[in-house]
Amino acid sequence: MLAGGLGGTSGDMLMHSLDTVKTRQQGDPHYPPKYTSLGSSYYKIFRQEGVRRGLYGGWLPALLGSFPGTVIFFGTYEYSKRNMIDLGIQPHVAYLASGFLGDFAASFVYVPSEVLKSRLQLQGRFNNPYFASGYNYRGMGDAVRTIVRREGFSALFHGYKATLYRDLPYSALQFMFYEQGQSWAHRWKESRDIGWQLELLTGAAAGGLAGVITCPLDVVKTRLQTQINPGSIESAVTDRATAAAASITKQQVVAKDGHIRPAAETSAQKLQKRLISTSSPSTHTPPPGAANLHTSSVTTGLKIIYRTEGVGGWFRGVGPRAVWTSIQSGCMLFLYQIILRKLDVYMPMERPELV
Repeated sequence: MLAGGLGGTSGDMLMHSLDTVKTRQQGDPHYPPKYTSLGSSYYKIFRQEGVRRGLYGGWLPALLGSFPGTVIFFGTYEYSKRNMIDLGIQPHVAYLASGFLGDFAASFVYVPSEVLKSRLQLQGRFNNPYFASGYNYRGMGDAVRTIVRREGFSALFHGYKATLYRDLPYSALQFMFYEQGQSWAHRWKESRDIGWQLELLTGAAAGGLAGVITCPLDVVKTRLQTQINPGSIESAVTDRATAAAASITKQQVVAKDGHIRPAAETSAQKLQKRLISTSSPSTHTPPPGAANLHTSSVTTGLKIIYRTEGVGGWFRGVGPRAVWTSIQSGCMLFLYQIILRKLDVYMPMERPELV
């Protein structure tokens, strides 16, 4: 469990910036999308917003959810796998089922952190002048308070079912591919030690392949976790409209990015203006770039995305997701094996018998 927690957290933190690019591509409300290819999106976020608030936005909730989540996952996975194989269950079935069970056990920890991480990644820096996501949290603490106050505690579990729909098959496929790859590598090398190159390769191939297969479910998960609870929109608008009107003169209007600007626009442009709450995401209404699903159903979400964006919508961000899952999986499983062997030296499972 300790080896899994350290390996998984290291892999997640190492690849967090690519996960941010993937989240921006999948949840981009602009039309046409601001973020397209992996390289240009990465460079654009880095140049405009920097590393800490841009590429590594949402790193704190990711860290706080990653370690306990991977600890629970690896503990459940290894326990389930070994007992199933001891009971005579076919290894592939044992790997697949253990991946399901491990991810389900960890989901109660990592889903709330995933919601916070996704929203802060989509938002970027506070008062972000480069990307209007509709969110504007000062940090993780402000995000928790705002979400609970405006949308209720249950909003921290937005997309819970969609997250399970994505992560259960992802983890099951990832570890089934990994165990099979390890088996092939051991047979090919005819040794228990397959070398660090094959350790990295088997982990990366397993994660990348599973990541591409489950990409449509990842898109739905991101949309469900970053969309706004429709029931909270009306109350948020009412709360903010009076205060905003009192502070803005007749010669000024509020632009889409929330900044006050002179009213030197046409009447058609003025009709497109909407008040944006800078302390709550509840007044956010995404433009056609990323259709607001207004549903908690994964199946319905897939249908809406296909109807509005086609098959390409299902695979938004597939490039950074493939790169992220392959490198993260390779690093995590490589470190897991290394740390496991080191811990076995310093903390042996079987103590030597006393003479």
